[in-house]
Amino acid sequence: MSNTSSKVRRSWPPRLAFDELRLQLDFLQFLRATAVNKLAGLSRAQAAATPLPVSPRMSALGVVKHLTAVERWWLCIEAGGADLPSLWAGSPDPSWDLTAEDTPESVVAAYKAEWARVEKALRGVSPDDRTRRRSEFTVRWVLAHVVQETARHVGHLDVLRELADGEVGE
Repeated sequence: MSNTSSKVRRSWPPRLAFDELRLQLDFLQFLRATAVNKLAGLSRAQAAATPLPVSPRMSALGVVKHLTAVERWWLCIEAGGADLPSLWAGSPDPSWDLTAEDTPESVVAAYKAEWARVEKALRGVSPDDRTRRRSEFTVRWVLAHVVQETARHVGHLDVLRELADGEVGE
């Protein structure tokens, strides 16, 4: 059965942005939408495929599950101080692993639910604030880290999508 979910609307952040926190969150949202759109239209089998022999756990679904874990840890728990369980418990990192219940729809729904938790966890913080969990980072650093990690994994999704069905582009 094919994934019939529609694509998420993407929009570039304003070119004359003055609010640093909002700008970083807007770029993150652009990347999130790009990641979700890479799953749109893929069957469960296509989205779960691991076509890269050097990365046998990397699937499109696994990438998005991992991005959910990244946001949970860095934005909700570390920066926002939320009392939530980590999705990274274990070694090797289990956030890449798929279960029989993981479908494009369920993985995207979990990712979008994390976005709402992030918004709540980051209410009232500024880029200069120290993170609420350990105070070892600034919120600015954490957001920059999550944006760069998301961008890197969107590149992986580009390759995985092209290998799955030939679709290229943003």
